[in-house]
Amino acid sequence: MKLWDKGAYLSNGKLVESLAGASPAENAKKTIAYSILQKHNTNSDPAKLKIKFDKITSHDITYVGIIQTARASGLEKFPLPYVLTNCHNSLCAVGGTINDDDHFFGLTCAQKYGGVYVPPHQAVIHQFAREMLAKCGDMILGSDSHTRYGALGTMAIGEGGGELAKQLLNKTYDVALPGVVAVYLTGSPVPGVGPQDVALAIIKAVFDNGYVKNKVMEFVGPGVKNLSADFRIGVDVMTTETTCLSSIWQTDDKIREFYAIHGREGDYAELNPADGAYYDGAIEIDLDKIRPMIALPFHPSCAYTIDELNANLDDLLAETEKRAKVSFGDKVNFTLRNKIKNGKLYVDQGIIAGCAGGGFENICAAADILKGKDTGNDKFVLSIYPASMPVYMELVKNGAAASLMATGAVLKTAFCGPCFGAGDTPANGALSIRHSTRNFPNREGSKIQNGQLSSVALMDARSIAATAANKGFLTAGTQYDTEFSGKKYFFDKSIYEKRVYDSKGVAHPEVEIQFGPNIKDWPAMQPLGDNLLVKVVSEIHDPVTTTDELIPSGETSSFRSNPLGLAEFTLSRKDPAYVGRAKAVRDNTDEVKAEVEKVCKALNIKACDVQLGSTIYAVKPGDGSAREQAASCQRVLGASANIACEYATKRYRSNLMNWGMLPFLYKAGDLEASNNLPFANGDYVYIPDVKAQLKAKAPVFKAFSCNADGQVKEFELTLGDMTDDERDIIDSGCLINYYK
Repeated sequence: MKLWDKGAYLSNGKLVESLAGASPAENAKKTIAYSILQKHNTNSDPAKLKIKFDKITSHDITYVGIIQTARASGLEKFPLPYVLTNCHNSLCAVGGTINDDDHFFGLTCAQKYGGVYVPPHQAVIHQFAREMLAKCGDMILGSDSHTRYGALGTMAIGEGGGELAKQLLNKTYDVALPGVVAVYLTGSPVPGVGPQDVALAIIKAVFDNGYVKNKVMEFVGPGVKNLSADFRIGVDVMTTETTCLSSIWQTDDKIREFYAIHGREGDYAELNPADGAYYDGAIEIDLDKIRPMIALPFHPSCAYTIDELNANLDDLLAETEKRAKVSFGDKVNFTLRNKIKNGKLYVDQGIIAGCAGGGFENICAAADILKGKDTGNDKFVLSIYPASMPVYMELVKNGAAASLMATGAVLKTAFCGPCFGAGDTPANGALSIRHSTRNFPNREGSKIQNGQLSSVALMDARSIAATAANKGFLTAGTQYDTEFSGKKYFFDKSIYEKRVYDSKGVAHPEVEIQFGPNIKDWPAMQPLGDNLLVKVVSEIHDPVTTTDELIPSGETSSFRSNPLGLAEFTLSRKDPAYVGRAKAVRDNTDEVKAEVEKVCKALNIKACDVQLGSTIYAVKPGDGSAREQAASCQRVLGASANIACEYATKRYRSNLMNWGMLPFLYKAGDLEASNNLPFANGDYVYIPDVKAQLKAKAPVFKAFSCNADGQVKEFELTLGDMTDDERDIIDSGCLINYYK
C-alpha cells in the first residue's frame, strides 16, 4: 500500500503526478465526488456547500431525540423521505425506554409526519438503506456514523441528530468543499481474504496520520471491477473508521446487477471520474497482496496480518497492554497474553454481524469454510446475525443457514447490538473476534470502574470461520483450501411489503404520537452570555477520546429518550466523578458559589457579569459514533464549551455547536501543548466578551485561568472555521432556540 505525499491526476486510468495544461483547482471538478456534491449544493458558492439531501435515515437510539428537536422547532411534516429503522433497541428489555415505547413513538411519528418505519429484527439501518434507498448520484444523511453507501454510487454522510433535524426543517447541511482522495485499486483478493481485511489495511495506513480526515475517499482503478458489490460494500462501510467525511466508488455492471437483483435497475447510473481528475492525495492498493488481518484492542487501526500476530504473539499482545495502560491506568489489570495456549492465541467468541459482517457473501463464505467441520463444545461460540430478513430468508432457502447451524453456530436476527455492546456481551476478561465495525474500549459491556473489561478484535468473516473450525485458535481465512460456492443472491422484498410501514410521503396529522413514561422533552437551554466563566470538570489526556467514552453505549441506551436520565451516564466509564462536578456547577451549589467569588476577586470581575458553565478538556475528542448524546448530555449538565487540541471528527464538533457549546481549541494541532496546559481539572477559565467576539468572528479569544490558589494565567483560545448559522446557533443556546 502506498500513500502519495502530493496530489495526483487520474489520466487514462492511471495515477500521474502532473498533467500538461491541467490545474488542481479546475481538474478537481472532474471527480465523481465534486459532481454529486455540487448537484446537491444550494449555495451559489461552490466552495461553501449548503447541501439538501435526497433522503435521511435514523435508528432507534437517535430518532426520538431528532424528532423531539424538530417538533420543538416547528416540525409539521417530513419534507423528504425519512426512514426510521429499529436495529439498536431490538432486545426490548426492561428498564427506561429500552422496552417497545420508542418503537411505538417511531411508528406513530412515521404515520403523523409521513415517514417509513422498519420494525425490529427486519434489517439493520444500513442494509435497509442499501436494499431500498440507495441510488446512483444521490446523497443520504444518517444519524449513524457508518452511513456509507458509496459502493452503490450514493454519497452518504453520518452525522449527529442536529443535522438531521435541520433537514426536517428544510435547512441545509453546511460544510466547506472537502478534499477528495483517490483510493486506487489494482489486482484481485486471494481466496480467503475478505472486505474487512482490505478495510483494516486501509485504516491502519491512514488513521494515525489523518490522511483522509474530513475528506471524501473516491475508489477508482482497474481493481474495482474485480470486487463484487457485497465486497465493495464491506470495505466501504468501514471507511468511517478512517475519519473521512464520505465515500464514493466508480460503478459498473456489478452494481447495475445489484440494483437489478433488488428490483431497482432504474436507480443505477454509471459513475466515473472524468479523464484528468485531480485528487488531493492517493492511496494505491494492490489487492493481490492483502492478507487476512486482525485489529487488536482498542481501535480498528491497531491492525496486523494474522500471520504477523501469530509469529509475534507475546510482543504484539504486550503492545496491547501498553495501550490499555494509557486508557485505563491501574483501574484494571489487563492482559491478553493469558490467551496464549501452546504457542497459539485462543479466543473465546466469534461474531459475524451487522452492517459490516452480516452481508450475504460474508455469511456464505463462512459456511463454505466451516463445511464438514464444527465449532467444538469448549468455551468458544460462534454467533451470526444476517443484516436483514431478506438476506436471512435467502440463506435459509439456499441451505447456508442449515449448514452453519450444523456446525454449532447460532443464527440470530438483524441487530446492531454486537457492535455497540448490547448483544453477545463477552465475559469479563474474554476475547471476542468480530466482523463488525468497532473495537473501542468501553464498548461490549465493559465497566472499567468495576474492574470489568472484555476485549474485541476485528476480523473478516472468513478468518472468524477458520478460527471457529480450529475450535477457537486464531486462524487466517487463507489457512484452509476452501472451495467457495459463490452462491447467487435472490432478493425477496415481500417481507418488507408485509411488515414495513411506508407512508409514501403522505402525512396523517390526526395521528396522536404515542409516548412512553420515559420519553422526555429537551430541557431549556440558556442563550450565550456576554462573558463566560467555565469550570474545568474533567481533564483527559488520552491521544483520542471516543464518543463511547463520552457517553457509553450498551445499557445506557435505556435512557436515550430521556435527556436528564441519560446525562447521568456522561463520562461514567472514563471519569466517574464528572457528573457530580458538572451538576454542582450547573446548580451553582454553595461550594461553587464560594469558588466563583474567590475566582472573580482574583480576576477583578463581578460574578453578576458572567455566565457560569462547565467544560471538559480532551486532547482529541469525538472519534466514533455520530450519537449527538456525546455532546447533548454535557449540555444538559450545564456545559458551555469543550476545549481540545483538535476534534477527531466533524460530526462531534457539529454536535457541540448544535447544542450551543463552543468548540474551543488550545494551540490547535500541537499535541505537546497538552502536556503543559494553562489550566487543570478544577480550575476556572474566564473568556471575556465571548458573545461579542463570537459574532465578530474573532480569530483569537483571550482567556484567563484561575486555580484554587487564586493564581491567574492568561492564554489564547481559537474556534476554527465556523459558518454564520453555527455562530448564531451557539449564540441562541442550541438548535431548538435558534429555530424557534
